[in-house]
Amino acid sequence: MPNYLIKMDINNWFSKIDSLNFSNRSVVIIGGGFMAIEYLRALQKLKIRNITVIANKGHQIQGYCDAYKIKLLKGGYMKGLQQVPKSNLVIIACPLTLTMKALDEVLKYEHQNILVEKPGSLYHTELSSAGRKNAKKRIRVAYNRSTYPSLHKLKKLVKKDGKITSCRFTFTEWLDRIDFKKDPKEVYDYWGISNSLHVISMAFDLIGMPEKLNAIQHGQLKWHKSGKIFVGSGISEQNIPFSYHADWGSGGRWAIEIMTKNYSYRLVPLEQLEMCPTGKTTWQSIKLDTCFDDVKQGVAEELSIMLSNDKKLDTVLPSLEKASKLNKIAMKIFGYKINK
Repeated sequence: MPNYLIKMDINNWFSKIDSLNFSNRSVVIIGGGFMAIEYLRALQKLKIRNITVIANKGHQIQGYCDAYKIKLLKGGYMKGLQQVPKSNLVIIACPLTLTMKALDEVLKYEHQNILVEKPGSLYHTELSSAGRKNAKKRIRVAYNRSTYPSLHKLKKLVKKDGKITSCRFTFTEWLDRIDFKKDPKEVYDYWGISNSLHVISMAFDLIGMPEKLNAIQHGQLKWHKSGKIFVGSGISEQNIPFSYHADWGSGGRWAIEIMTKNYSYRLVPLEQLEMCPTGKTTWQSIKLDTCFDDVKQGVAEELSIMLSNDKKLDTVLPSLEKASKLNKIAMKIFGYKINK
């Protein structure tokens, strides 16, 4: 179990973030789309008043900024960063293919605390290179499912129960909901990294990164040549056996199931937690302590971590190096041949 769980009760932290005082913090958001608006909503819940949004054209976010009197700088991050002072937190929530370029520009202005929207990059080499060059800065990748209260409640229960004995998960994609006009082709070519890695990373957060991994890809889609069915198994670095199954041509949803000696636990949907005692067949819902139920789950939680000065929270969100390792795992799971 990660060391930070011994030092701090993460669940207790998340249950009280509505009472924390971040009102003196300043935040810059780069991006004007859906996630930028979600960050704005969460920052307002955390009582942050000093917020600046930097967007290209700002059409989507303009109305929200106007309604709540939030400063909006148009013309893109190259221009906008010149107009903002050093801030307590910079959030990069621009399109995926621009994220690392935006990070390079942010770093020129000596910002020290940076949250990069997941997965940061499609290419593990970009993430690892940026991580090595900026090791002294606090740069984290916004895998918001790493801050789900359900995940940390499960970690707490498992610790009390002894240890995880095995794990299985699925990352079926709802193809009819994918907007193929939104992003460049490479985002869909590597959809496993762009999207499915969100739940895969959550599973490996629970059991540790894979030490052995057997991965099979089968079939293909017109837009995803490496496969449409993905099955595999392995052993994690914590010596926990795991298996996974995803059929992008069928139904289902993202799910994680964890087994211990006394219970099976499942995250289905990932925001909720259920348990089933050994020898029983009935699943019981577990109550979670959450704040801000009207905000996208995990977003306010990850922002509270980035706005806090408590070093005990530093390992909750992935570093650039950890995100690079997740990308490499996804390459094997999905059979990607990426040379960049």
